[in-house]
Amino acid sequence: MTQQKQSREPGSRPVGQPHRGPRHHGSAQQGGRHRGRHGQKPSYAPRGFKPTSQKNTPAQNAGKLRIIPLGGMEEVGRNSILLEYGNDIIMIDCGLQFPEEDMPGIDYVIPNISYLKGKEKNVRGVLITHGHYDHIGGIPHIVPKIGNPIVYGTDLTLGIIKKRQDDFQALGTPRLQIVTNKTKLKLGVFKVEFFGVSHNIPGSLGIIIDTPVGKIVHTGDFKLDRNPVGDRPMDFARINQLGNENVVFCMADSTNASRPGRQFSEQEIQGNLEDLFKQAKGRMIIGTFASLIARLQQIIWFAEKYNRKVVVEGYSMKTNIEIAKELGYIKAKKDTLIDVKAMKNYPANRITIICTGAQGEGRAVLMRIANREHKFIKIEKGDTVIFSSSVVPGNERSVQRLTDSLYREGAEVINYRLMDIHAGGHALQEDLIEFNKMVRPKWLMPVEGNHSFHHHHKKAVVQAGFPEKNVLIVDNGQVVTLDKGGNALITKERVDADYVFIDGLGIENLDAVVVRDRRELADEGMVVIIVRIQGKTGKLIGRPDIITRGFIYVKESRKLMDETIKEVKRITSDREPRSSANDRYIRDNLRDELGKFFFKKTERRPMILPVVIEV
Repeated sequence: MTQQKQSREPGSRPVGQPHRGPRHHGSAQQGGRHRGRHGQKPSYAPRGFKPTSQKNTPAQNAGKLRIIPLGGMEEVGRNSILLEYGNDIIMIDCGLQFPEEDMPGIDYVIPNISYLKGKEKNVRGVLITHGHYDHIGGIPHIVPKIGNPIVYGTDLTLGIIKKRQDDFQALGTPRLQIVTNKTKLKLGVFKVEFFGVSHNIPGSLGIIIDTPVGKIVHTGDFKLDRNPVGDRPMDFARINQLGNENVVFCMADSTNASRPGRQFSEQEIQGNLEDLFKQAKGRMIIGTFASLIARLQQIIWFAEKYNRKVVVEGYSMKTNIEIAKELGYIKAKKDTLIDVKAMKNYPANRITIICTGAQGEGRAVLMRIANREHKFIKIEKGDTVIFSSSVVPGNERSVQRLTDSLYREGAEVINYRLMDIHAGGHALQEDLIEFNKMVRPKWLMPVEGNHSFHHHHKKAVVQAGFPEKNVLIVDNGQVVTLDKGGNALITKERVDADYVFIDGLGIENLDAVVVRDRRELADEGMVVIIVRIQGKTGKLIGRPDIITRGFIYVKESRKLMDETIKEVKRITSDREPRSSANDRYIRDNLRDELGKFFFKKTERRPMILPVVIEV
């Protein structure tokens, strides 16, 4: 998982959104589908299609492999793909996506598995390519619901899965089985083996699947690194062998397909990182991703070489280092890692701090240090703060504010723009071309990342000579079939791939209407109208009460409030005489008419909550 995949801090909201016309303000149950900026559907809405109501019959599917992406084809995260042949299904990855800016109150999003309802007994296993949350984060919520099949992954991958499961004990315990690049599995009709790939977390794998229609390859997240640090070398020999094994279909990582050239090797970064250790006169505070195990190992090695102690701050950072140490992926001398409280026993030039928060996340360690909110660490003159990660798109403003705060406190800040101190974990265009030439698949389906990334991937390999018609650009939920003649087809069939939201209470499948309402409250505010009416006649009693939150400042908008009260009186009296009050009619009329009134006066559309009290 690369820098684009890690942070959950949403970016700043674009200014200059076009004004939208008035609309009726239905209740959560009645509300229509909400439109996002520039008339587009927000990301929690269906992606331009509805699931097909009629699935292909077993006879139509006979002899065909069905490839069904449940996520990761139109966004960064939520990676999950199903392979189905007859009554056998395997799942590749089961990840989460961190929320976008228009998903207020959402912790993360997971794949939609409604297609598997009634097919749980057919799921033969879940194959995990590596231990990043965008590939494992959905496991606690999804695996128990699909029959608790065995989850396969490397020791580090399963170590992270097992540790994360501590937070989800009520959901049960997944069955885990360790695999390596030497492992071979038989899962129904599928014969599975693995090959090692370089990424920015050890224990990353690509997958080879022999199916009744031919050999399939899934790269997982990868880069072509011939000089990895702290990880097993990439299986170039096995990958080259695939070029002679008639691979019929390849699903390849596209996360960095928009960038030309080749990805940095961790070996290249190592020299620049060592230069920083040589030059630093005081404490070194290094912010990076907790999942960059190889980077953490490099920092520990250089700290030992230059007689420094290492303090680790951040829950995920401590957890990952603990797991990696137990499994031998991180090696450190007995006295290298010290507790934060022991820093005072050493001079500044003998301390290195590794922490989370290089993306400017509000409650992460680095931001708390910059804001003087950390209990034990304050910026001191002479500190060098190193951002050993690229800025996630959308986090630029947060990172800039963090950088400014660190400078104000007296630190020197170094980031990847000033020096190559971060290597991404994903192949660039030249790497993708080379991998494709090594494997020589008949069909290529770019996976992972936004839709445009897949087109960049396609353009790169086509310019290098790959047949354009043999590159398949697929959306979430879109079913691809592959027959025994090696013919691939993007079918018209779609399965439900809408977002499944997880909020802070662990509520699953939070309705999109709830998210829409949260977004409206954040964008436009809320107005509560309280009216008292006579139960028999429906006549208004007294003066209506108006309460606003996030809409206007009442003291400076007295004229609007007076006009609103007049409008409420008009709405409640402008109706057919009736023998008794009709609460629902009055509420709906207030909601609809005041929605138009507020938009006309302010060009804003607050959520309107009428309260009708009969007396």
